[in-house]
Amino acid sequence: MQVYSYLVTLVKNPSLAEEITQQTFFKALSKKDSFKNRSSELTWLMAIAKNLAADEFRKNSRKGEYPEDDLPAETDVHQDVENKDTSLRIHLILHELREPYKEVFQLRVFGELSFADIGRIFAKTEGWARVTYHRAKLMIRERMEKNER
Repeated sequence: MQVYSYLVTLVKNPSLAEEITQQTFFKALSKKDSFKNRSSELTWLMAIAKNLAADEFRKNSRKGEYPEDDLPAETDVHQDVENKDTSLRIHLILHELREPYKEVFQLRVFGELSFADIGRIFAKTEGWARVTYHRAKLMIRERMEKNER
Protein backbone atom coordinates (compact mmCIF):
# COMPACT_ATOMS: atom_id res chain seq x y z
CA MET A 1 0.00 0.00 0.00
CA GLN A 2 2.86 2.40 0.75
CA VAL A 3 4.38 1.88 -2.69
CA TYR A 4 1.05 2.62 -4.36
CA SER A 5 0.43 5.72 -2.19
CA TYR A 6 3.89 7.03 -3.03
CA LEU A 7 3.35 6.44 -6.74
CA VAL A 8 -0.01 8.22 -6.72
CA THR A 9 1.75 11.32 -5.38
CA LEU A 10 4.44 11.03 -8.04
CA VAL A 11 2.37 10.32 -11.14
CA LYS A 12 -0.94 11.94 -10.09
CA ASN A 13 -2.87 9.15 -11.75
CA PRO A 14 -4.29 6.22 -9.75
CA SER A 15 -4.50 3.87 -12.75
CA LEU A 16 -0.91 4.55 -13.78
CA ALA A 17 0.21 4.26 -10.16
CA GLU A 18 -1.46 0.85 -9.94
CA GLU A 19 0.26 -0.30 -13.12
CA ILE A 20 3.68 0.90 -11.93
CA THR A 21 3.08 -0.72 -8.53
CA GLN A 22 2.53 -4.05 -10.28
CA GLN A 23 5.67 -3.52 -12.34
CA THR A 24 7.58 -2.67 -9.17
CA PHE A 25 6.67 -5.90 -7.43
CA PHE A 26 7.25 -7.95 -10.58
CA LYS A 27 10.70 -6.43 -10.98
CA ALA A 28 11.48 -6.91 -7.29
CA LEU A 29 10.48 -10.57 -7.42
CA SER A 30 12.44 -11.20 -10.61
CA LYS A 31 15.52 -9.41 -9.23
CA LYS A 32 15.29 -10.58 -5.60
CA ASP A 33 18.78 -12.08 -5.84
CA SER A 34 20.20 -8.60 -6.39
CA PHE A 35 18.77 -7.32 -3.06
CA LYS A 36 21.79 -7.01 -0.80
CA ASN A 37 20.09 -6.05 2.51
CA ARG A 38 21.88 -2.67 2.57
CA SER A 39 18.48 -1.06 3.17
CA SER A 40 15.03 -2.18 4.17
CA GLU A 41 12.92 -4.01 1.61
CA LEU A 42 10.49 -1.07 1.58
CA THR A 43 13.27 1.35 0.72
CA TRP A 44 14.40 -0.97 -2.06
CA LEU A 45 10.82 -1.18 -3.40
CA MET A 46 10.42 2.62 -3.27
CA ALA A 47 13.63 3.09 -5.23
CA ILE A 48 12.43 0.63 -7.88
CA ALA A 49 9.05 2.40 -8.02
CA LYS A 50 10.69 5.82 -8.36
CA ASN A 51 12.87 4.60 -11.24
CA LEU A 52 9.94 2.97 -13.03
CA ALA A 53 7.88 6.16 -12.66
CA ALA A 54 10.76 8.18 -14.11
CA ASP A 55 10.97 5.73 -17.02
CA GLU A 56 7.23 6.14 -17.61
CA PHE A 57 7.49 9.94 -17.66
CA ARG A 58 10.41 9.80 -20.09
CA LYS A 59 8.48 7.42 -22.34
CA ASN A 60 5.35 9.61 -22.26
CA SER A 61 7.26 12.82 -22.85
CA ARG A 62 8.79 11.33 -26.01
CA LYS A 63 5.28 10.51 -27.21
CA GLY A 64 4.03 13.95 -26.24
CA GLU A 65 1.64 12.44 -23.71
CA TYR A 66 1.30 13.17 -20.04
CA PRO A 67 -0.65 11.19 -17.47
CA GLU A 68 -4.07 12.66 -16.81
CA ASP A 69 -5.62 12.87 -13.40
CA ASP A 70 -8.36 10.35 -12.78
CA LEU A 71 -11.38 11.99 -11.24
CA PRO A 72 -13.19 10.07 -8.53
CA ALA A 73 -16.51 8.57 -9.56
CA GLU A 74 -18.34 10.17 -6.66
CA THR A 75 -17.52 13.12 -4.45
CA ASP A 76 -18.38 13.32 -0.79
CA VAL A 77 -20.80 16.24 -0.59
CA HIS A 78 -20.50 16.32 3.19
CA GLN A 79 -16.79 17.09 3.08
CA ASP A 80 -15.80 20.39 4.63
CA VAL A 81 -15.20 23.04 1.94
CA GLU A 82 -12.55 24.78 4.03
CA ASN A 83 -10.50 21.58 4.33
CA LYS A 84 -10.72 21.09 0.56
CA ASP A 85 -9.53 24.63 0.00
CA THR A 86 -6.63 24.22 2.42
CA SER A 87 -5.68 20.89 0.89
CA LEU A 88 -5.75 22.37 -2.62
CA ARG A 89 -3.59 25.30 -1.52
CA ILE A 90 -1.03 22.93 0.03
CA HIS A 91 -0.95 20.80 -3.14
CA LEU A 92 -0.50 23.86 -5.34
CA ILE A 93 2.38 25.06 -3.18
CA LEU A 94 3.85 21.57 -3.07
CA HIS A 95 3.66 21.36 -6.86
CA GLU A 96 5.91 24.43 -7.11
CA LEU A 97 8.33 23.38 -4.35
CA ARG A 98 11.82 22.56 -5.55
CA GLU A 99 13.55 19.24 -5.07
CA PRO A 100 14.49 17.55 -2.79
CA TYR A 101 12.00 19.30 -0.49
CA LYS A 102 9.01 18.31 -2.59
CA GLU A 103 9.85 14.62 -2.76
CA VAL A 104 10.93 14.34 0.89
CA PHE A 105 7.64 15.95 1.98
CA GLN A 106 5.65 13.59 -0.25
CA LEU A 107 7.53 10.52 0.95
CA ARG A 108 6.93 11.46 4.57
CA VAL A 109 3.31 12.61 4.35
CA PHE A 110 1.83 10.56 1.52
CA GLY A 111 4.26 7.64 1.40
CA GLU A 112 4.28 7.41 5.22
CA LEU A 113 7.98 6.55 5.25
CA SER A 114 10.27 6.94 8.22
CA PHE A 115 13.04 9.50 8.12
CA ALA A 116 15.55 6.65 8.08
CA ASP A 117 13.96 5.18 4.95
CA ILE A 118 13.80 8.58 3.26
CA GLY A 119 17.47 9.08 4.02
CA ARG A 120 18.28 5.71 2.47
CA ILE A 121 16.35 6.52 -0.70
CA PHE A 122 18.44 9.66 -1.16
CA ALA A 123 21.65 7.98 0.08
CA LYS A 124 21.74 10.51 2.94
CA THR A 125 21.38 10.37 6.71
CA GLU A 126 18.22 10.23 8.76
CA GLY A 127 19.12 13.68 10.11
CA TRP A 128 19.30 15.06 6.57
CA ALA A 129 15.81 13.70 5.90
CA ARG A 130 14.45 15.29 9.10
CA VAL A 131 15.98 18.68 8.32
CA THR A 132 14.83 18.61 4.69
CA TYR A 133 11.28 17.68 5.74
CA HIS A 134 11.24 20.43 8.37
CA ARG A 135 12.45 22.99 5.83
CA ALA A 136 9.79 21.85 3.34
CA LYS A 137 7.09 22.33 6.00
CA LEU A 138 8.42 25.82 6.74
CA MET A 139 8.42 26.72 3.04
CA ILE A 140 4.83 25.52 2.65
CA ARG A 141 3.72 27.37 5.79
CA GLU A 142 5.44 30.61 4.68
CA ARG A 143 3.88 30.46 1.23
CA MET A 144 0.44 29.79 2.69
CA GLU A 145 0.76 32.78 5.03
CA LYS A 146 2.01 34.94 2.14
CA ASN A 147 -1.01 33.95 0.02
CA GLU A 148 -3.43 34.78 2.86
CA ARG A 149 -2.39 38.42 2.89
